[in-house]
Amino acid sequence: MTWKSQLANSIITPEQLAKRFGIDPEPLRAVIARYPLRITPHYLGLIERPGDPIWRQCVPDPYELAADDLPEDSLNEDSFSPVPAVVHRYPDRALLLVSGQCAGYCRFCTRKNRVGTAALAFSAEQIAEGVAYLAATPGIRDVILTGGDPLLLDDDRLEEILTSLHDIPHVEMIRIGSRVPVTLPERITPQLCQLLARFQPLYLNTHFNHPRELVASSVKACASLANAGIQLGNQTVLLRGVNDDAEVMQELCRSLLQMRVRPYYLHHLDQARGTAHFRVPVERGLAIIAAMRGRIAGFGIPQYVIDPPGGQGKVLLAENLLEAGETLKVQTSGGVVELPNHQLAARSNCC
Repeated sequence: MTWKSQLANSIITPEQLAKRFGIDPEPLRAVIARYPLRITPHYLGLIERPGDPIWRQCVPDPYELAADDLPEDSLNEDSFSPVPAVVHRYPDRALLLVSGQCAGYCRFCTRKNRVGTAALAFSAEQIAEGVAYLAATPGIRDVILTGGDPLLLDDDRLEEILTSLHDIPHVEMIRIGSRVPVTLPERITPQLCQLLARFQPLYLNTHFNHPRELVASSVKACASLANAGIQLGNQTVLLRGVNDDAEVMQELCRSLLQMRVRPYYLHHLDQARGTAHFRVPVERGLAIIAAMRGRIAGFGIPQYVIDPPGGQGKVLLAENLLEAGETLKVQTSGGVVELPNHQLAARSNCC
């Protein structure tokens, strides 16, 4: 099955889920009406039973509609968007949002209020405007393609965008954030690898969250990218009921190293509306990282980071957590930020 036929045969309705797993589709209708559903046949095949770590990442949950006080734009990206398709938070790097679609819609996504909807659909003209902004801003050395998933673009369109960025003299490297090695490994074709290899230095950060995602087709996809000279990293999100366990995290990181994928970040879950049921206490994340030390090579231990709301940028928790209690105090580049701990940890009334 080609990658496009995988997409065409994805689960997108509650009725399809009900038929496959014998569940009641009714509680899911309102969730899907607010936050879209897509599960590829590949990723669907990784589910062993309802509620398992794969299920939790991709199947809608009524808790997504639970009332909370969290923002929809959890990272305040609108305030850092000089033009619609660019987020310019750091002086030397910027995001270029080139796709509004993903092969699978993660239920914990920080952009879940926009991904898969018209709110994250940028025209060719808007993307060209974004490239023009990058070209006119000489301090930007590093451009990260994101969205949505950039690798859902056709090869020709992806080539156009990469060429336009590669031609900017002050852009020293390009990064791509993509989950298709996890959810749609068929997308990593020989033609795509040859295309990406032309635009070195090019880095690809993917998004494995659990060892059960590391199946043969995903291992092969990563090997194809690595053999083409693409540097691979992985950004994991700490998720309740998925990977909030030191043994699971160690297995994941060891296996990634065997695949030539370096564990890069362990993200504390962003404070996006509709994700509270995935939250894990910061103390739990710190304990997981501590348990890995001495049991796995240092370069295989990801950096545990948090993105405070407001847009200050990532903070390394192990080094910048000043105090933990009802309020967490973290040191950011803009000064000390206090974060209500109840917003960062799982809610007591959630699953």
